[in-house]
Amino acid sequence: MLVDSHCHILPPSFPLRHDELTGQEPTYAALFPNAGGKMATAESLLAAMEEVGVEHAVVCGFGWVNPEVAREVNDYLIDSAKRYRGRLTGFGSVNPCWGEGAVVAEIERLAKAGLRGIGELHPDCQGFDIGDPVVMSPVMNLARSLDMSLLLHTSEPVGHEYPGKGRTTPDRLYRLALNFPDNKIIGAHWGGGLPFYGLMPEVPGELENVYFDTAASPFLYRREIFDIAARTIGAHKILLGTDYPLVGHRRLIRQVEESELSETDKKAILGGNAARLLGIGG
Repeated sequence: MLVDSHCHILPPSFPLRHDELTGQEPTYAALFPNAGGKMATAESLLAAMEEVGVEHAVVCGFGWVNPEVAREVNDYLIDSAKRYRGRLTGFGSVNPCWGEGAVVAEIERLAKAGLRGIGELHPDCQGFDIGDPVVMSPVMNLARSLDMSLLLHTSEPVGHEYPGKGRTTPDRLYRLALNFPDNKIIGAHWGGGLPFYGLMPEVPGELENVYFDTAASPFLYRREIFDIAARTIGAHKILLGTDYPLVGHRRLIRQVEESELSETDKKAILGGNAARLLGIGG
């Protein structure tokens, strides 16, 4: 099964509400500084999937600050996952800064509606530190009890700037994994480079439940990263993710297929790992 484990869809009204959303939602303003930014709906995503044979996609919003915006997008994700059951799996967004009561209520609502994960969270935009166990405990404890994965936007501590790049760097993701070793965690964008630290003897064992998606990889790393990361942290930890509509499916699929990995490892990255982690197709 070919699975894209990191796609973004938004309500169809969003492109028409740029000024309103820019003033209402800091994360929207950071990620879509200009009107006409790339956005996808469930239907446009499915059409793109059909073109290249992607059988399933994980759809998520972003790390919203405003609870009203978050719930609106979450409602759209819930509806889309229900309408296209078997093709889409949903992750919904919360913000730990809302307070424990509001966070717990929304996560429980997402789980009851059938969503399989929480995310993509953007700690810098949302104003929280994933390394703080007090802040993260309500989210992580409930996610663990509901068997929901957590998808986090992570960034590199060096290199070029881009919209949304923040300070959630590999050391902070590693600290989150140490604080909550039983949670299923997905570090978006290769975890900000955390797989490279898999060369340290103690690190792989501490990342037992941590996975890394390849979202936006062509904008961040050379294509050799697939071969290198498979050696440092294992191909079983890598999830194909495009960050669609930012990157098209074909481009990432080609990079995996043209890598030097074994056919078994390629199949795992292209969908087997995500299917096992999220119970897709089971």
